[in-house]
Amino acid sequence: MDKQNDALLQQFFSEAAQRTIEDNGFTERVMNQLPSRMLRFERIWTAGCIVIAAVLFTFFHGWELLIVQAEVWLRTTLAEVPQVSPLMAVFALFSLLLIGAYELINYERVVR
Repeated sequence: MDKQNDALLQQFFSEAAQRTIEDNGFTERVMNQLPSRMLRFERIWTAGCIVIAAVLFTFFHGWELLIVQAEVWLRTTLAEVPQVSPLMAVFALFSLLLIGAYELINYERVVR
């Protein structure tokens, strides 16, 4: 029964795929207008988020937190020599290599 239903569905969709509906370029006009409106909205949203972040950073004295964190980092780094396992270093470099290869492959797909 499933094979018969699958065959009927395949037949129905193959006939529907062969039909074309004339829209006198309506779809193309709509698609050409979408990116510009979305791009404008994205820019407004990004600018709004940046302004809110700057206001909150100023309100909560974020520069003081950054200075304290930098001071703590410098004192702990100078006081102790970091211990890095060779296995962890190899793992980190291998991970970065894989990520780089993945990004390069995706870039090649997009460019084509």
